[in-house]
Amino acid sequence: MAKYLLLKHYRGAPTPADFVPMDRWSPDEVRAHVQYMHDFAAKLEETGEFVDAQGLAPEGAWVRHDGQGRPPVTDGPFAETKDLIAGWMIIDVESYERAVELAGELSAAPGAGGTPICEWLEVRPFMAAPPTVTE
Repeated sequence: MAKYLLLKHYRGAPTPADFVPMDRWSPDEVRAHVQYMHDFAAKLEETGEFVDAQGLAPEGAWVRHDGQGRPPVTDGPFAETKDLIAGWMIIDVESYERAVELAGELSAAPGAGGTPICEWLEVRPFMAAPPTVTE
């Protein structure tokens, strides 16, 4: 088994045809989308392929080491995450092909009008082990 991260993006990939941003969906359309996500995760729990999934809130901060006891914090810019990543799912599957298959199914979550949003999902494998360094 290998773990993969499926990243759901707000933007950054080619825009699907007839794309309607989530902030323009009705409350029922948002509920249907979230229910699809829950149902998809439940199906993967039954097959043993689900690890975890989370949607991300728009809030966040940058933090870094700046000497002992002084971590500076700033509110952005978030070009790499806040503005791009909506959420993620971790799966544990037998092959890359299975990860791609599941990402395609997840991409069919309903959006405006109940039609599949056909969003692009980034499929990233977890590192199995750190690389071996020889001298």
